[in-house]
Amino acid sequence: MAALAACAWLLAAFAIALSLARAAIAYANWRGLLDRPGHRRSHRVPTPRGGGIGIVVALLVCVPLVLADVWPSGLIGSWMACLALVACVGWLDDHRSLPVLPRLAVQVLAAGWFSAVLLSGSASWWWLLLLVPAGVWSINLHNFMDGIDGLLAVQALFVATGLALLAWSRGASGLALALAVLACAALGFWICNRPPARIFMGDVGSGSVGWAIFAFTAMVWRTDPALIWPALVLSSAFVVDAGLTLLSRMLHGRRWYAAHREHVYQWLVRRGATHGQVGGGYLAWNFVVAAPLAWLAVVHPSSGIALTMGAYVLAGLAWLLLKRRLVHRSPRKVRHAAA
Repeated sequence: MAALAACAWLLAAFAIALSLARAAIAYANWRGLLDRPGHRRSHRVPTPRGGGIGIVVALLVCVPLVLADVWPSGLIGSWMACLALVACVGWLDDHRSLPVLPRLAVQVLAAGWFSAVLLSGSASWWWLLLLVPAGVWSINLHNFMDGIDGLLAVQALFVATGLALLAWSRGASGLALALAVLACAALGFWICNRPPARIFMGDVGSGSVGWAIFAFTAMVWRTDPALIWPALVLSSAFVVDAGLTLLSRMLHGRRWYAAHREHVYQWLVRRGATHGQVGGGYLAWNFVVAAPLAWLAVVHPSSGIALTMGAYVLAGLAWLLLKRRLVHRSPRKVRHAAA
């Protein structure tokens, strides 16, 4: 019966995300919520946005019921409320661009509220100084990385599946099932977002996915602190691309908070790669580098820090080499790729 119930929740998450993504296409066309091509965008035709609302609803419906018997009700309530806060701000921003400060305030509130509830008990409150910035960063980095068809949905599927396996390895079956719900919701949305995308995730989806990955990662950490290292390895590709791109823009005196096309995945598309090829490249990193190193960090917990540092150093070197090659290609090759 437990296996059948688990399958039912996973199918429900997939169906909710898929059906609402399809409904969001009609809604976005009706309201004129279209991302139009431009020099700061990587698509060529006007495309509806906001399809990530299906992922949000799937999580709000399924996750609380999955976790009801294994995690405190206060934690589940804060998880739902904070996800709803991030999603509402994203939904409003998809309809009408909001100023940075109100969005940041809500993100800090959500990260701080959930982290405070998670830490209640034996954990030191000093962890708030790390968890709150991590939560805000996760929300924004996943928003930064949602710039081409299917990329964020596939990354969410990979990370959620990896975190589910980590939780399962420690006997936290409820948390593992909740993470599987996120994976299935991401898969349901991907059906409509795979290249060529019929709808984009929008801020309502990208911010909410970033929030969910942060919150679930923190819950895995609370289950077993040693699991934080393999959990961080799973997100290495996105963290390094978003982080080093942001740092590079700051060092070069650019408006780092403005929209741009300077992430490696965007440069790859600008130089002629398809969205599917770029997404496949990130997935290859995940399976060839991130997954094996995460597994080693689980098997050899005493080496977790070193393995995590190794993963990020490798990702940083790959970023530097790719960026140098992509930015400094000859004009002739650039024109040929753009054509």
